Amino acid sequence: MEHTFVSALVLLLLVLDPLGSLPVFISVMRGVDPRRRTRVVLRESAIAFGVLLGFMFSGQAFLRLMHLSERSLEVAGGVILLVIAMRMIFASAQHLYAGEAREPFIFPLAVPLMAGPSAMATVLLLASRAPDRMPDWVGALTVAMAVCALVLWASERLRRLLGDSVVTALEKLMGLVLTAIAVEMILAGLKRYFLDT
Repeated sequence: MEHTFVSALVLLLLVLDPLGSLPVFISVMRGVDPRRRTRVVLRESAIAFGVLLGFMFSGQAFLRLMHLSERSLEVAGGVILLVIAMRMIFASAQHLYAGEAREPFIFPLAVPLMAGPSAMATVLLLASRAPDRMPDWVGALTVAMAVCALVLWASERLRRLLGDSVVTALEKLMGLVLTAIAVEMILAGLKRYFLDT
């Protein structure tokens, strides 16, 4: 499955799922002083971006170190995305970190909410499949993280504007698209395995 800049951007946005994470954003940011919220959003987004960028550039070295093939990574990444997609479609709104009354630092916003296992696997897969197109992947990641930061910053306003039912419907729709992408990744990995061996 060959990705373009746009398809990589869409994939990253689906994996990062900023709209689906609105309930968590709202519950975590509620305990932050309103005067510091913009600074917290920028800091957490920058940390998540740095983590994912590190995974993107260390992808090939990581695969060589662990003696993993791109085919196995593609199938594993597809399985992870499929699990995430199923949770988006069938689970109710996540309140995993509700009750946090302190200002977040790295946990839970930067890691694992934005830079979680599925996002790490996705950037690793993009970089390992087409290392010569790294500027495209960095650009797609930059835009996706900027969108996440914007949604995080405006989380309460977005919830009031869209309403809980619209946010839930959007999450289900994104989950459906992500399911198709995950299945395509698994099939592509299996196809490469059976044709290359």
